Amino acid sequence: MLSLIPAAGGHTLPQLVLGEEHRDITQVPHLHDALSGTTWMTAWDGVLPFYPQPRHAAGFSVPLLIVILVFLSLAASFLFILPGIRGHSRWFWLVRVLLSLFIGAEIVAVHFSGDWFVGRVWTNTSYKAFSTSRVQVHVGLHVGLEGVNITLRGTPMQQLNETIDYNEQFTWRLNEDYTKEYVQALEKGLPDPVLYLAEKFTPNSPCGLYHQYHYAGHYAGATLWVAFCFWIIANALLSMPAPLYGGLALLITGAFTLFSVFAFASISSVPLCHFRLGSAALTPHYGASFWVTLATGILSLLLGGLVVILHYTRPSVLRALLDQNVKDCSNQADGNSHFILDNPQHRQSKTPDLNVTTLL
Repeated sequence: MLSLIPAAGGHTLPQLVLGEEHRDITQVPHLHDALSGTTWMTAWDGVLPFYPQPRHAAGFSVPLLIVILVFLSLAASFLFILPGIRGHSRWFWLVRVLLSLFIGAEIVAVHFSGDWFVGRVWTNTSYKAFSTSRVQVHVGLHVGLEGVNITLRGTPMQQLNETIDYNEQFTWRLNEDYTKEYVQALEKGLPDPVLYLAEKFTPNSPCGLYHQYHYAGHYAGATLWVAFCFWIIANALLSMPAPLYGGLALLITGAFTLFSVFAFASISSVPLCHFRLGSAALTPHYGASFWVTLATGILSLLLGGLVVILHYTRPSVLRALLDQNVKDCSNQADGNSHFILDNPQHRQSKTPDLNVTTLL
């Protein structure tokens, strides 16, 4: 509100007085609009720099969510048409299609997952630089194929008149500059635990983690894309009268999936730096994406090996499993043709049985 104060010469001057409920100028509409329109108050893209800004909550990876939704849509579409399959083959097709979709979805999804190498710890640590204030926080380190993700969440979340909920991503893809992202994090003034962990993965860090994780993630990702290509080929061949080649393609899929796991496991050759955060130490370990990828590779090898073994030992059983109605396939194990055409026009004509009767 406005009040009048006495001045020299008996005059009065207006003065703006804010009540207790309007100490924050952002709550006074006209004053806030006037101040936000000046250039000296909009150094940060129209945001008043004198007040703590709200933090964004930790989000879910959008590419990973898209991959999951795509494969779930394919599975739902198959389940929709499943009642149209008659007999006991309905359950066989259910298991076959869902297993195949699981393998394909896992191979693609782990590219965008940050759970290959993870570590979590609850600690009491310093919060900001040049400050003695300490906070109770939960710190998370999530290393993926394309970068590292660091989370910081307060316990409780509201501390020091601020919401402590950070989720910062630092990438090392071929077209990204990790050092530049780290410098931007310094300029933003991120909390000490986030900057401390991010600094450990910089190229100039004495820990040497950047180059090892960068190349390990690059080669693991490349071999996974090769495995995905062979997964598509295996599904196409298993849908045709060529089960042997489909089984071999599935074996190659499992082999390249395991190669990606071995490529990422090469990081164990690097001496692990000690991550000391306040009163606790963070000890990372292999995460869910690593173990699920390992299990998927072994599963692909087992399924591909089963198809190849059945092709040479029990071809009729394999044909029944794949639901291929081709006659006379008993000679496949001997290396003959995959199927025999039975054309009525090429059947060998038999000599007619003629009875000649002579009447004398």
